[in-house]
Amino acid sequence: MFPATLPGPSTDSGQNVAVGLSDPQFASGRRKMLDSVNRLHTTGVQLDIDLPMIAVVGSQSAGKSSLIESISGITLPRASGTCTRCPTECRLSWSSEPWRCVVSVRFITDEHGVALGQIRNETFGEPIFDKSLVEERIRRAQRAILNPSKSSREFLTGPDEDPADRDLTFSINCVSLQISGSDVADLSFCDLPGLVVSVGKGGSERDIELVQNLVVTYISRPSCIILLTLCCETELENQGAHRLAKLYDPDGKRTVGVLTKPDRIPAGDDEEWIDFIKNDVESLENGWYSVKQPDSRELKAGISWAEARDKEKEFFASTSPWCDLDAMYQRQLGTHNLTERLSEVLSELISKRLPDFQDELQKLLQTTDESLRKLPKPPSSDALGEVLHIVSEFSRDLSRHLEGTPEKDGFLQAIRPELEKFRKAIRMSAPRFIPRERTAPKLDTPSDYTPDFLSHEEGAAASLDNGSDIFVEDVLAKAHSAITRELPDHYPFVICKEYILSLISRWEIPARNLFDAVEKILLLHVKTIISKHFGSFAHGGLQQHAQTVVNDFIKMRSQETMARILWLLELEKNPRTLNGHYYSDYRDKFLGHYRALRHSDTHGVFLDNLKAYISRSPWAPKTDFGNYTSEALAGLVAMGLDGLRASDLARLLPSDPYEPALNIMASVRAYFQVAYKRFADNIPNAIDYELVLSLDRDRALYNAILKGLGITGAQGFQKCKDFLQEPPNLVARREELQKKVERLQTAKRELLDVFL
Repeated sequence: MFPATLPGPSTDSGQNVAVGLSDPQFASGRRKMLDSVNRLHTTGVQLDIDLPMIAVVGSQSAGKSSLIESISGITLPRASGTCTRCPTECRLSWSSEPWRCVVSVRFITDEHGVALGQIRNETFGEPIFDKSLVEERIRRAQRAILNPSKSSREFLTGPDEDPADRDLTFSINCVSLQISGSDVADLSFCDLPGLVVSVGKGGSERDIELVQNLVVTYISRPSCIILLTLCCETELENQGAHRLAKLYDPDGKRTVGVLTKPDRIPAGDDEEWIDFIKNDVESLENGWYSVKQPDSRELKAGISWAEARDKEKEFFASTSPWCDLDAMYQRQLGTHNLTERLSEVLSELISKRLPDFQDELQKLLQTTDESLRKLPKPPSSDALGEVLHIVSEFSRDLSRHLEGTPEKDGFLQAIRPELEKFRKAIRMSAPRFIPRERTAPKLDTPSDYTPDFLSHEEGAAASLDNGSDIFVEDVLAKAHSAITRELPDHYPFVICKEYILSLISRWEIPARNLFDAVEKILLLHVKTIISKHFGSFAHGGLQQHAQTVVNDFIKMRSQETMARILWLLELEKNPRTLNGHYYSDYRDKFLGHYRALRHSDTHGVFLDNLKAYISRSPWAPKTDFGNYTSEALAGLVAMGLDGLRASDLARLLPSDPYEPALNIMASVRAYFQVAYKRFADNIPNAIDYELVLSLDRDRALYNAILKGLGITGAQGFQKCKDFLQEPPNLVARREELQKKVERLQTAKRELLDVFL
């Protein structure tokens, strides 16, 4: 085509209409935009953003190939059977330089149909300056596309014949033609394989779906202009391309309709197709066009492109009903008018979309960079140094967690409930001495047995209600049975020791439970930290090896910790305390409490009044009992007995035959107060020191990991290199994202040229 000599689109006076890319008035700027979009296609960025394009779709034998030839001015392969088996991109641009064509093959997928991370563009041979050589070059390029397992050069220089077997019957990979010259219009489009409804011998039913899916991948994009080719000799309902176009462009906003083979319309059906041109049926925003291409007889006779255009013009000018159409519809007949309209539609779409590309590319770059940053860093060339760094970072992080972090799910926060559970279990083991005979009426609630001086201690009532009541007569009987050579008012210490050992025997299970709980929580937290630092290197075995070494180390420390716990239990089996004041204070209090309960029957009123006096409010009205009590305490002070309290008055009650038993009970109960608090501190401290903090003490675990990994010897570097191996899917994902960044950046640079 010769843009300079072809008339521009007709206009009515006073109206503004869109101008095609080939119009001299806008040619330079718009050609630059089209070139930019073409270059964007070569970057492969169409995988990421919706680039404007024209896709030629139609059923097989709809005249697509002839239409492409009429627009591009070249001859497409027809005899090989491969011309419709892969997309063919035609990128046409006007140039003052001599005509030339560069053929390329573009691979989007490999031989297995798996998408490549980066589109592979390969120039297929040297530039062509003779139009007659294009057909063979395209035919060879199509063979290369359908046989991706072989080198493209094999098909470029080998025999011009189809191989006995081909890898693929159809392919999404495409042949790209870059055609320029002074007789070429500025236009770009992609010829897609024709839709098929059946397959011949040697074909596969799967090809029908494959071709349809291929077409859909193009026409489903919002910026794809659908050049819908319909054959006038075939009923509309039998042309699948029409159905797909309506499905993906139901409003007809981006479809340009083309009626081919108008000379083969069955008699009487002319008006049906004329209604398309008038947009009375199947209305399209960009209208319907009709073209007349040479028939097979003319093609065999070697009709030239210029002759074909003249015959087309003559056909529409002399053949009814086409020649009878109004002038406004005459502009929709012929290849030239179609090309002009396609130029207009494409240029308008590019102008509309171009300003959005920068924002879209920038957003994609940001999200892709974020995805890359989320991936683990690739292994360093210094494998040994990197492994040492990983182990060191793990050790520092572990140390921080063991010392304590403010997070609510931190290690110390996780074990705190277990510590409280342990302390409560030990406190619950307190002996429940009942200073009354079995036959005496029971008190209303267990809290009635709780001394007032224990009321400030958490869970005191619960600790006394452990279901193991020890009555005063049982204690006295045991004491009498143990007397050997003692004086009548003395009882052997063994009685106290038996009771103490009995309650201490209950401490081993809570201690083991605490140890098991802390060990379990520790293992879980350490596993999480290992996963954080070593998780990216599971493929090479580094994470598994580190986990094994750490588990073995913790197991070793656990054994030593349990030995320490059992040792502490053994210590408690020899009742002893140097905290004499604390013990004596509790013993006196418990003895007074037991005596008070003993005398509650005979001296109940006195004891109730005394209890009310002790717990009275400072603002409560004075009572006679209160006055007597104050006078008694004042008298005792006057007698030189300082430091006495109202609760001490209970000791003045008459002696009790069970007094020896009460003394034993008070001694055992007082010792429990001393021992349980000591033990409740010692066991957690032992676990913390022997197990938890031992992991970080003197870099013990750090050194154990280095030794366990075996990276300090002669083979250390190679072992580290093996440890750092990444899984193939991670390598592929990183490469995919890196290539995506490359093509997005390339596309961004291409766009800058448009606005500079």
